[in-house]
Amino acid sequence: MVATPIGNLADISLRALCALDLVDAIACEDTRHTQHMLAAYGIKKPLIALHQHNEAQASVSVVQRLQQGQRIAYVSDAGTPGVSDPGAKLAAAVTQAGLRVMPIPGASSVTTLISAMGLDDAGEQFATQGFLFAGFLPNKGSARAQALQELRDMRRAVVLLEAPHRLAQLAKELAPWGDRRITAGRELTKQFESISSHACADFEAWLQADANRLRGEYVLAIHPLATQDLGDADDALPASAMFTLTTLLDVLPVKTAAQVGAALTGVSKNKLYAAALGLQRES
Repeated sequence: MVATPIGNLADISLRALCALDLVDAIACEDTRHTQHMLAAYGIKKPLIALHQHNEAQASVSVVQRLQQGQRIAYVSDAGTPGVSDPGAKLAAAVTQAGLRVMPIPGASSVTTLISAMGLDDAGEQFATQGFLFAGFLPNKGSARAQALQELRDMRRAVVLLEAPHRLAQLAKELAPWGDRRITAGRELTKQFESISSHACADFEAWLQADANRLRGEYVLAIHPLATQDLGDADDALPASAMFTLTTLLDVLPVKTAAQVGAALTGVSKNKLYAAALGLQRES
């Protein structure tokens, strides 16, 4: 599984170039895109189309080739395979066949933006809770509204991907989040790269101020709630955290449910533990 550049061709690793040069064939998300990328590095290899529409079937063919002793690399169009890109089903099929999956790390739009977003007073919160990678939201309807509500309830940082044609819609949906900060990374590592931070309430106006801002690929990082908004003594658990807790309590002891719930929701373990005890008393 070979990570490739998300834009700037110089961002490929020496190890990735070595692997791509050594393998017998390269499975890829888009053969035309990959052929163009390989040409820039002077690499010529047979290509195997493996994308979201044929991943299950194509994985069978790749496994057969591996069992015959061939060496196969997989690349998506950009970044690390299996992260909002095809590749996960292939890795699972290879593992189930008792063969080795070797990850070769490299560019990722998610970690690229996280490294530059500047967490200032939320830094300690981020260091202890990390971030949630939510990827692409559902396209529309109640599923999208529910996903946004669950993310709003979370206290940790949230990283989203969004298609350019739905960016304006997302900005409208995030406006009620008020002063919570959002960092927008556009065309990362490319010629027109830009990284800017705003209050969620101001994000739509910033987008509309320049038509070019509605073009290109975006990664969006919503900052953790500011320190002054955190604490165990504030209002009741968010609905999504309560749902997670009650689900966990069906199969786990109270202490374990609180620990797992804290990792999943970003709500403190002590607060979840207290809520769990309250639910037990009510039952």
